[in-house]
Amino acid sequence: MAINQFVEKLARSMVAEQGTAIIWRLHIDAATLYQNGNQAAAATFLEIADAAERELVSLRRRSGDLARRPSLTRFTDGRSAP
Repeated sequence: MAINQFVEKLARSMVAEQGTAIIWRLHIDAATLYQNGNQAAAATFLEIADAAERELVSLRRRSGDLARRPSLTRFTDGRSAP
């Protein structure tokens, strides 16, 4: 299994088990890892967090939730999410 596929699968299962809170937890843990000098692990945690966010957006699109919450499809600079 390729690394990207593994990260996507891991993120999918983490979102399913822990919900949206896992995204924040991954970001916080990545910051801690970075501050402690472990940049490679921090980057990995951020990659998983990004995949979890994509999974969450995908789930919300399929459920129609994004139609009610359009801010979830926009970045702060105004670009739309893919």
